[in-house]
Amino acid sequence: MKSRIIALTLIIAFMVPFTANAISNAAVIFLLIEPSSRASAMGQAYVAQVDDGFAGYWNPGAMAFNRKSQLASMYSNWLGEVFNDIYYFHIAGNKYVEDLGNVGINATYMTYGKQDQTSEDGEVISTFESYDLAVAITYGYQLSHKTGTGLTFKFIFSDLAPEGPSETEQGVKGQGMSYAFDLGLKHKGVDFGQILVSPYNGALSLYNGVASITGLKKAGLSKYSIPVEKLDFGFNFQNIGPNITYINESQADPLPMNWRMGFSYKVLESELNKFTVNLDMNKVLANDDPVFKRMFTAWTDDFGKRTDDAGNKIDDFASFNNFINSIEIREIIWNMGVEYVYLNLLSLRTGYIADREGEITGFSFGAGFHYTFSKEYLVNIDYAFQPGGDLQDYNQTLSIKVEF
Repeated sequence: MKSRIIALTLIIAFMVPFTANAISNAAVIFLLIEPSSRASAMGQAYVAQVDDGFAGYWNPGAMAFNRKSQLASMYSNWLGEVFNDIYYFHIAGNKYVEDLGNVGINATYMTYGKQDQTSEDGEVISTFESYDLAVAITYGYQLSHKTGTGLTFKFIFSDLAPEGPSETEQGVKGQGMSYAFDLGLKHKGVDFGQILVSPYNGALSLYNGVASITGLKKAGLSKYSIPVEKLDFGFNFQNIGPNITYINESQADPLPMNWRMGFSYKVLESELNKFTVNLDMNKVLANDDPVFKRMFTAWTDDFGKRTDDAGNKIDDFASFNNFINSIEIREIIWNMGVEYVYLNLLSLRTGYIADREGEITGFSFGAGFHYTFSKEYLVNIDYAFQPGGDLQDYNQTLSIKVEF
């Protein structure tokens, strides 16, 4: 039984464009498969640009700016050239409520096909289907005309194998449940001047807090400003939650906690043409530490783990070259993408994924068609090809979105 669970986990690990070293420590890897063919075509660089029904997954803070009702779904026969019975499906929607904010819901379902359940003698007892499911609710609130924040809560259920039939396998299950939170933020019009003086202003804010209590004179904050109005920033800290248990508590696995942040720059924005450039970075924070400790230790725990051909430990801080080629830095995944939109009717997209540690690198591309009917309903159909790793050249995905 345990071997079947491990085999399925390894298959899943090969299917996700994230560093293999990081995800080898985590379970329910399907949570890292990103919905939206629009994003897939742009190398999965979307956290700062997302403005559609997929915002509940990509960035709940970005959902705060939506003012229309939105529905979205994505489907893929994942790694269809290798597996003909592995499917991914995501559906989502959100609605703006006056004076309250944005409320959304989404669900992700991934099936890994049918498996045979065998006895200790190798006899086939039954056939079962393995799958993962996550259902989430999202709330987004616009703090100001430039800043939105949001929170997602998700329930996770994983059913990889049934309970063992023999005495040696009694109580051994391939089923697990957990929950997790996502924290998102989007800020429009990044001000690099305020970023530069943020440590100074932060210290003054602490002083002013003490001054308000003690009666001391408050200090004025720096107003140094270098605004870039067409540059947006996005951040999403995903899958913050307790470990999920399949076998027993002592063998519980961490969720694939993921740090995602990026920028989106509107190079051109007119009635006829729009051109946007995106850059994201991701890092999976997975190790055996408790969840709150893991938020910090997962950034540094892989330093000093490399050895040379002679078996000697490599000092990752001995040189700049050693540092940028360390496991910890190689685990950072870079996503770059561009989008060109003509007449709000046709979109052309391309991007690049650079996952050095997971050895998944390459270009992605795709297109989208947009049509408004009855002057109220906007329909978007997007298609994308994205790198499929060692198993196949490309994964193909299809998204359909409706806005009204």
